Amino acid sequence: MSAYDFDFFVIGGGSGGVRAARLAAQRGVRVALAEAQGVAGLGGTCVNVGCIPKKLYSYAAHYAQAAVEARGYGWQFETPTLDWGLLKARRAQEIARLNGVYDQLLRGAGVTLLHGHAQLLDAHTVRLALLNADGSTHHQTLTAERFLIATGGSPDVPDFHGREFVITSNEVFDLDPFPSRLVIVGGGYIACEFASIFNGLGSKVTQLYRGAQVLRGFDDEVRHFTAEEMRKHGVDLRLNADVLRITREAGGLQVLLKDGGHVMADAVLYATGRVPNVRGLGLEAAGVAQSGEGAIVVDANYRTNLPNVYAVGDVTARVQLTPVALGESMQLVDHLFGPVAGKLLRQMDYALIPTAVFTHPSVGTVGLTEAQARQQFGDVLVFRSEFRALRHTLSGSTERTLMKLVVDAGTDRVVGLHMVGSDAGEIVQGFAVAMRAGATKSVFDGTLGIHPTVAEEFVTMREPVR
Repeated sequence: MSAYDFDFFVIGGGSGGVRAARLAAQRGVRVALAEAQGVAGLGGTCVNVGCIPKKLYSYAAHYAQAAVEARGYGWQFETPTLDWGLLKARRAQEIARLNGVYDQLLRGAGVTLLHGHAQLLDAHTVRLALLNADGSTHHQTLTAERFLIATGGSPDVPDFHGREFVITSNEVFDLDPFPSRLVIVGGGYIACEFASIFNGLGSKVTQLYRGAQVLRGFDDEVRHFTAEEMRKHGVDLRLNADVLRITREAGGLQVLLKDGGHVMADAVLYATGRVPNVRGLGLEAAGVAQSGEGAIVVDANYRTNLPNVYAVGDVTARVQLTPVALGESMQLVDHLFGPVAGKLLRQMDYALIPTAVFTHPSVGTVGLTEAQARQQFGDVLVFRSEFRALRHTLSGSTERTLMKLVVDAGTDRVVGLHMVGSDAGEIVQGFAVAMRAGATKSVFDGTLGIHPTVAEEFVTMREPVR
């Protein structure tokens, strides 16, 4: 019998923590999971204030666009109006359902679920502030042979005059009332997604980014193309625009820019980065090493400098994506407790991570950008196609689609695949499988397209543009 209360103690009930706890428990390990937000927080950022509600709101915004485009196909009806309160209520209902699903999955696997904040006292001891039914708290100290920290990350807002007037992506889903004028500060995928979403829902959106172009880290052509399409859809995207201060005036919030200009808004959303959730975890006292930004430092097997303490997901600030946290968790459980009978030991690979950005139009990408490929391989071939999709020949929309392949000339292998257009994420996911299998441009060329689809363009591009 172990001298510890648990074999494996997970701190954080987000995607990575829930997956690791459930898989470990299914292997017969005695597992506990502590989540500070209780059942309402199970699933972490993705389920509660990230991927899922954001995609639901993106769907909602697309319905307004579809209603306009339908007229080109002969449909006649009045312009639809948004019931913002109903959308919020329906979203909350679905998130609550998902929270319940996570709760059932954990309990069904045999995980001891603890609703409260956890703080490490040393390498094997944790102190919990647990919630009582009446809302008060009581404290409990437990021990574990191994710990996993999977507390994720949170939006980070810089200090400036008027910081108290801004909101983050955590609060934007429940704004009341609906903002007729919304200013979004930032140029990453979160800022761009919310700019497209609220523009589609009917808000007058101004997006301010202090850099030269949005979506830093993506392929340069994708960045410029997406920015122009967002503008065509109605987003007032302003580059090289830096906020000096925000003040509350009679007409709303005044956002004063460093160049002397200003924008009036009903709400200001800051999407300028995220930081690891490490405050109050007791990492310093326990001796867990952190980077300068607070991220937990781990090795290839997600072990910290303490041999029995591990960390996965956004709290390590490696690649901040839900599927990455899930993949890391599965590798960790296999590494600690062995793979499922008959299965190979999982190994996380960061080389080809497919990514989608749910702007309007959306972005899908996997592999290297053109610049990265040139730096890594030197001689590359670039295949590119830009066109107006068949759907929009009657819809009246001027939206265009961009599709791009980057090929290593020496091996003919496709090393980068990029798309901006409708359903880009759905299309790129399948091609990511082909690229993982090492598909060459010749394999692409030899694959018959499904006609008429947008996706077929990836297998019909024959002549390189560069």
